[in-house]
Amino acid sequence: MAELQIIFKGLVPYNKALAFQRAKHASRLAGEIPDTLILLEHPPVYTFGKNSDQSNLLDPRDAQVIQSDRGGDITWHGPGQLVGYPIINLENHKKSVSWYMRNLEEVIIQTLDQFDISSERVKGLTGVWVDDQKICALGVRLSRWVTMHGFALNVGPDMSYFDGMIPCGIKGKGVVSMQQLLGEDIQPGAVIPVLSEVFQAVFKLVDILDR
Repeated sequence: MAELQIIFKGLVPYNKALAFQRAKHASRLAGEIPDTLILLEHPPVYTFGKNSDQSNLLDPRDAQVIQSDRGGDITWHGPGQLVGYPIINLENHKKSVSWYMRNLEEVIIQTLDQFDISSERVKGLTGVWVDDQKICALGVRLSRWVTMHGFALNVGPDMSYFDGMIPCGIKGKGVVSMQQLLGEDIQPGAVIPVLSEVFQAVFKLVDILDR
């Protein structure tokens, strides 16, 4: 099995995290580091994907607004949401964007299952859902088959920020958090060990920690 470096960054501003991602992406392309999973949280920020409709941002409140180079539409990040940025060379796995996206969804589905939350994919829509409510958004970018960006799992964030946008540009569906579903306080620190283990299993990687 190949190696996976897991990096826990804590609360990091979006642009600072993006610069860190880009540096790791360049290092992965150069073969200087193994596959890497960056786990962190962001201060409140709305980000637009490359094909976003900017009218989907209704009220940014006190959050930053940033244009991103990832796929997908608008999303929000904030404290209490676990964001994962895998820097994975798909040359060593499978050169398929759909395979990669389905595997990311599988990581989230299996992680939530460990907390007794039943989730699923919805045909034609990216992400992970509990009934008609999205609990995890996905948006990625690939360059020379090395991945960037990734997933945002609503663990225990301030969900009122989602009222400021049409999440992922999808009307008629809601958003939900693990905290709402469990009816108790839960924060990313409780999810990180479980998700890290599931990620390694799904992508068949061996963990080397870099905290």
